[in-house]
Amino acid sequence: MRHRLLALVCVSASLLSGCGLVSQDGGTERRTLTVWLMKDSASQEFLRRFTEDFERAHPGLDLDIRIQQWTGIGEKVQTALEADGGDGPDVIEVGNTQVPQYAEGGRLLDLTLESMRDWGIRDWLPGLAEPGQWMSQQFGIPWYAANRVVIYRKDLFRQAGITEPPRTRDEWLDATERLDSGGDQGIYLAGQDWYTLSGFIWDEGGDLAKQSGGVWAGALHSEAALRGMDFYRRLQALGDGPVDADEEHPPQAGVFAQEDVAQIVAVPGLAQAIVRQNPELKGKLGFFPVPGKSADKPGAVFTGGSDLVVPKNTDDREGALAVVEALTGAEWNTELARTMNYVPNKKSLAKAVADEEGVAAMAAGAAQGRATPGTPRWGAVEADNPIKEYMTRVLSGADARSEARRASDRITELLDLDAR
Repeated sequence: MRHRLLALVCVSASLLSGCGLVSQDGGTERRTLTVWLMKDSASQEFLRRFTEDFERAHPGLDLDIRIQQWTGIGEKVQTALEADGGDGPDVIEVGNTQVPQYAEGGRLLDLTLESMRDWGIRDWLPGLAEPGQWMSQQFGIPWYAANRVVIYRKDLFRQAGITEPPRTRDEWLDATERLDSGGDQGIYLAGQDWYTLSGFIWDEGGDLAKQSGGVWAGALHSEAALRGMDFYRRLQALGDGPVDADEEHPPQAGVFAQEDVAQIVAVPGLAQAIVRQNPELKGKLGFFPVPGKSADKPGAVFTGGSDLVVPKNTDDREGALAVVEALTGAEWNTELARTMNYVPNKKSLAKAVADEEGVAAMAAGAAQGRATPGTPRWGAVEADNPIKEYMTRVLSGADARSEARRASDRITELLDLDAR
């Protein structure tokens, strides 16, 4: 514990501070907990209110919340986890797919017991909970989620005689084909949007890579993954998305704002950027979950977001767990979701955002959320990204089976090289 003696103690932080009086003769000892959160994950007002509430409920604790930038955060977190002593962070926000790379070195606290006994692990969103595991132990505690939905033009749907959003893949293809006429694109889907492809592959029972006997290998050549790619090909053809670029080149918000696109697949927040670029679309945009193979549940989607971890070198385990429990608990997690238009970390909390159309669609999809393969070496695959090249080749007319095998081999090679 960090002892603050003699006088008035002020907690320095990038957003907020707390002060406490500590006596020399065994009186109340103020302990400071350092929490690293990422830029823009929570508003300044949210953090102020949370800190006041937490410190009121925990009279012996002060919070020192320090805001971090995503750029270069991996190296900074690794350095903090390897440091000696108790001067580093007690709680760290990390990307949900980053947990394995930090847990691999044995420098995070195993929170499996608390997760099962106290924190409702069975109700967590799988796309946040599963990548928070390493070697069957829970190190990352889900905080918030965001995932893709379909953003659509309500007016173009009405003009095409489509009265309700599609709920199945077949309905989606039929509707998109009807919308793809008269100079309008049924959907704008870039050829290298591999996160969207991943959802279709997962729906079919496939994966990007699989582990067998402790060894990871590419799995794009499986029959299930090939079916997912075939659906992507059929859907992508109902618009003019470039086959050799991803959704950011050009940014699809700008394309959608040009008024000749009926649908895109994106996070709901992108609607705000669309309306800023074309104010005439205000009130004309709607949202629905990415359809699944059957109407009883939405399609699988990649779930992005953040987990909270506790470094093993914390000198206040009890206090760190209290912070995690408060931030991820129902009260403040619901408040965060409402404030920032996120999906709460538990499926049972989805009703808390049901009055916001875009977030409600996102929450429905998040129940089927998944994450990238849970290997610390997946970053090497994303850096090289043979999945994008594979998609471009198939959409350009190449044989899907042979190209999938080529891409799988490259994924296997990258995972193996990075492991050496």
